[in-house]
Amino acid sequence: MKLLKSLLRGALLFLLLGAFLVAWVMLPWPFLLGLAVLLALWMAFTRGGRQAASVTQVGVSTLAQRLGASSVVVIGIAGVVGVLVALLAMAEGYRQTISSSGDDETAIVLRGGSSAELMSVLSHEAVVAIERAPEIARDADGRPLASPELLVAANLPRKGGSEDGSVTLRGVGPMAWSVRPDVRLVEGRRFEPGRRELVVGRGAQRQFAGLEPGKEVRLGSQTWTVVGVFESGDSMESEMWADAEIVASTYRRGSSRASVVARLTSPKAFKAFKATLAADPRLQVEASTTHEYFSSQSEGLTKILRVIGIVVGSIMAIGAVFGALNTMFATVSSRAREIATLRAIGFRGTPVVVAVMLETMLLAAIGGLLGGLLAWLIFNGYTASTLAGGVAQLSFEFKVTPGLLWEGLKWALAIGFIGGLFPALRAASLPVTDALRAA
Repeated sequence: MKLLKSLLRGALLFLLLGAFLVAWVMLPWPFLLGLAVLLALWMAFTRGGRQAASVTQVGVSTLAQRLGASSVVVIGIAGVVGVLVALLAMAEGYRQTISSSGDDETAIVLRGGSSAELMSVLSHEAVVAIERAPEIARDADGRPLASPELLVAANLPRKGGSEDGSVTLRGVGPMAWSVRPDVRLVEGRRFEPGRRELVVGRGAQRQFAGLEPGKEVRLGSQTWTVVGVFESGDSMESEMWADAEIVASTYRRGSSRASVVARLTSPKAFKAFKATLAADPRLQVEASTTHEYFSSQSEGLTKILRVIGIVVGSIMAIGAVFGALNTMFATVSSRAREIATLRAIGFRGTPVVVAVMLETMLLAAIGGLLGGLLAWLIFNGYTASTLAGGVAQLSFEFKVTPGLLWEGLKWALAIGFIGGLFPALRAASLPVTDALRAA
């Protein structure tokens, strides 16, 4: 029965600490800043606060004498924060790359029920009907700024490896460049209609071998020539572009297309554009802004990557908490006589608790800043690629943002709080006579 009660108390304590950790990490910075201000005011204007400040000052001044033990806390928490921020930076980089690929003035039309371009098929008749929608902008010659496009997944050898990887081959027409003005040709020239020529994104060029202008690659059963390189600053850079008719012929897609990407007369015209398509009985299609479409494409994997980062960070945090506990319990034991003397001359238990916890959280803050700095130096801008949903292989950069660094620091402080709580309570409850006698 006693064992069962102990287990229940331990489980309850674990749940409470877990709830505290989640709540702490989710708190916004103004709230945490308010807590810090209240603590500073308490330490400045109350007797107990001044006592806590004095004890903290003594403890901090002796950190250099306990450099080895203190470094255990700092390095352990730095490792947790570094790994956590790196994993979250991967999710953030992927999200930013995908979500920056569209805007509210450009719409994408897919077959009804299709969640991605690779799963969509539009007939030639549907494409013609979509292009006639009055909400689509026109160029100087009165032609609709609409680009019927075809997507296929092609295989190419990766750079530095023997295995092939999947790359998106997008079949487009001349209007694709007008629909997407952010796509800039930085090397070579555009492909010529009717020829097996490729213009490749800078991201695809970094990931796959043989994509320099002038070189030939084999796609399907045909040989293609790379004639240019483009940049766009979004997920398009992971693609290769070619003439849609040639792509359709090579991969036996006939006159069908996967999507129609259209530039609207204004962002406000999207609702009317969607209503126009819904009112046409010949069409069974779904339209969304390109911003909405690409954001939805990134949502699932971004959540998975964040969950992985938090789970891995939590597992490492448990180890860091035990390291902090061991270090601070040893610190309390070595300072037992000092703490007992302070208690004997009138220092209360609360200032001792606050002082020990502040010392631990100071070490945790140093570890959090160190881990965040290392993550930023090593991973910010690091290029990676992934295979996801309907986007084939996507090249993106890790993004170590100020928000992620702040999140990592909050994790560090939470670890320091938990790691210092029990040693602090031990210090405050230490019998004065026993401590003086043992010392």
